[in-house]
Amino acid sequence: MDKNYIKDGKYSYYEVGEGTPIVVLHGLMGGLSNFGGVADYFSTKGYKIVIPELPIYTQNILKTNVKAFAKYVKDFITYKGFDRVILLGNSLGGHIALYHSKMYPEKVAGLVITGSSGLYESAMGDSYPKRGDYEYIKKKAEAVFYDPNVATKEIVDEVFAVVNDRIKVIKTLTIAKSAIRHNMAKDLPKMHVKTCIIWGKNDQVTPPEVAEEFHKLMPNSNLYWIDKCGHAAMMEHPDEFNRLLDEWLKEVHL
Repeated sequence: MDKNYIKDGKYSYYEVGEGTPIVVLHGLMGGLSNFGGVADYFSTKGYKIVIPELPIYTQNILKTNVKAFAKYVKDFITYKGFDRVILLGNSLGGHIALYHSKMYPEKVAGLVITGSSGLYESAMGDSYPKRGDYEYIKKKAEAVFYDPNVATKEIVDEVFAVVNDRIKVIKTLTIAKSAIRHNMAKDLPKMHVKTCIIWGKNDQVTPPEVAEEFHKLMPNSNLYWIDKCGHAAMMEHPDEFNRLLDEWLKEVHL
């Protein structure tokens, strides 16, 4: 992905393809590479895939919250000169996409969420990782996926580095509190944006009933399931994720 990585002023992002912009928002521990499969596939289908690096650990602590990140995404969309975009978010990225759609509906043509926080309070993890305990972190990382082998050493090392960085720990807890504070349950029935919900049937972080609740509350949503799949469907089953998303985009003419 390196050759399509752009750094321009305060924005760092990955961009590939031409056409309708799909802006992809990663989660708390998620990197841009989590969406490699999505980028490779949809960049050949008439979409421009743009994955900004969210300032999760670099913004002032007062701006370390869901609302401020949603504003950051709006500023990024403006900076890119996009009129309207499709927003795709996983985990915390889904929550930011939802909040952005609530605040700036005129900017959003469509919304795709997978394993999203926003309704379910323990989406950020019920017990904060014990610092220094690599095996514990490894188990936690593996629990994100149905198949624990998806949690490569590289992924575990990244999470381990975060939980052993005091500033990042403080910011992670700040974000977790913000996610609870910015619960979307009352907002969702008023949001009429076309929404695609793709969920792992075996998601332990945001269980299947969370997807059902999103679907029930959002008036213009479609819900798709992926079997033998955990919290990051686009990583664990990229082909199936892309197939379902492609199907939905055609169905709703986006």
